[in-house]
Amino acid sequence: MSSPPAAVVDALNSLLEAEQGSVFRFMGEGSPYLSRATADVRRPLQEMVEANKRHVAALGSMIQRLGGFPAPRPVRAEEQYLAFLSLKFLLPKLVTEKQLIIRRYDNALRALPADAPPEVTRLLRAIQAEHKAHADVLKKSADEVIAASR
Repeated sequence: MSSPPAAVVDALNSLLEAEQGSVFRFMGEGSPYLSRATADVRRPLQEMVEANKRHVAALGSMIQRLGGFPAPRPVRAEEQYLAFLSLKFLLPKLVTEKQLIIRRYDNALRALPADAPPEVTRLLRAIQAEHKAHADVLKKSADEVIAASR
């Protein structure tokens, strides 16, 4: 296989950075959000945490298969404050984050060169579809939590 354009590896690294920077990586089993949430909310959030880990691994693996180097991302200092947010406040923020990452995948897919390897396009479309499904679940959960608190 010939070396892919640098634009492909750059696009993948940009998406990797977005996935690594996702708030979902803070929502592991010890997260107060998962312990405070109802089972209907907790289960999809846990699935999204696991999906985030899979996305990071898949993007990193694809970058390496293409001969590139995954660029690790530093943790932002402001992320430490997330532990103090309520689920009612956090869920709409998670919806917004999902919408943002979906747009990033849209942009990356549009920016891929015509000669980008088809497995890259398939991977990005599959991850994007998963993000869209998660966004729908989060929106529903956010609406339910807000309605229940009225």
